[in-house]
Amino acid sequence: MMTVIIAHRGSAGTHPENTLPAFMEAVRTGADGIELDVHLTADQQMIVIHDESVDRTTDGKGLVRELTLEQIKKLDAGSWFDKKYQATKISTLNEVLNLLLQMRFRGFLCIEIKTNKFHYPGIEEKLSEIMTSREWPFTYGYCSFNADSLKIMHEYEPDAQYDLIQKNDPDKYRWVLETDYLEGLHPSYDWVKKNPEIVESYSKSLRPWTPNLYETMMTCFENNLAGIITDFPEKAIRARSRNKQ
Repeated sequence: MMTVIIAHRGSAGTHPENTLPAFMEAVRTGADGIELDVHLTADQQMIVIHDESVDRTTDGKGLVRELTLEQIKKLDAGSWFDKKYQATKISTLNEVLNLLLQMRFRGFLCIEIKTNKFHYPGIEEKLSEIMTSREWPFTYGYCSFNADSLKIMHEYEPDAQYDLIQKNDPDKYRWVLETDYLEGLHPSYDWVKKNPEIVESYSKSLRPWTPNLYETMMTCFENNLAGIITDFPEKAIRARSRNKQ
């Protein structure tokens, strides 16, 4: 089994995370999949950003849920990473999907529902409406730290792929095994490192985040894990090809 390489927030190690340049780079590298995060604005627009606030990755301040899309679109979402990305904006989910269509992306899109701090009312229904509005040339699935969000999504889309994310929770991995509709677990790489005996016998898919060092990537490949979610997809692709030799 080949370990699938999923670009975390696009190519987040080389470009401003969760932006169109990061997703373009992830497609260019030939990553098998792309992971992104969704939140709802004050006017109920689905945007792609990791944090609950815009403070870390833009020149603005405030919670996503208290800002309108128009306000968010005025922000510079690239300069924090590198001045050459100063024209980069926060994107809506639809804008990212359109980019993936234009670039003929054929991999797996992993959509993280960011409801572990605020559970945006109705986010699952809105997300499902967008994703079921047409046929896509790529496959997609959902993941979240919030088990309730995954349950709600599963009611809307019983045939989609679902994965639970965990950091260092000692019990969540068991819940995944007991829950039929969950395909697997996205644990932190730290958890994988500390629990080799669980990893070896785990009967569902494991796709840890974020093995970014060559050594950590190689550990995942050597253990034949289902996938890795990494900030450096190009580096991971090179490492995987060495592992196969």
